[in-house]
Amino acid sequence: MRALVVVGLLAVLAMVFVVVALVRDTQSNAGGAKGCPEGWPLADVTLRERKDVKINVLNGTDQPGLARQVADEFTNRQFQVKKVASEKNPIENIAVLRYGPKGVGSAHLLRAYFLDNAKLVFQVERKDDTVDVVLGGAFQQLATTTEVNQSLGDLGSPEAPPGTCPAPVDQ
Repeated sequence: MRALVVVGLLAVLAMVFVVVALVRDTQSNAGGAKGCPEGWPLADVTLRERKDVKINVLNGTDQPGLARQVADEFTNRQFQVKKVASEKNPIENIAVLRYGPKGVGSAHLLRAYFLDNAKLVFQVERKDDTVDVVLGGAFQQLATTTEVNQSLGDLGSPEAPPGTCPAPVDQ
């Protein structure tokens, strides 16, 4: 009988501690935009599925037809290719990803296709969710599915760029 009383008392104490911890939780709005300074843009840090990612593929090299070839590869991988064109200025890197606050999660996914070797250019004034993929002179090929999955695991979750706040999930 004493054992039942002791177990019951311990259960009641455990419930009290849980309730107190939940009530005093100071991180209940962590990751949301509630603590965001006035005027900061909200960045969509939701990791998108390939079928929901819109891209423009731009050729920043002197190799003719490269943008069309890579755009076809992205289309085969279920991305929404909106535009294929040439970039005015040559790019030395493997690739440059240009995106705005609505394209943060999409750009994070695309980083994995370049094994995190693409240069990121965040454009705070950009209003759309399309990511510009500018292919550079060092580009050879897109990563395989296995490499992309490994790279995504290494990259972790998308983060809001400096000067922005993560948008609430329900927006």
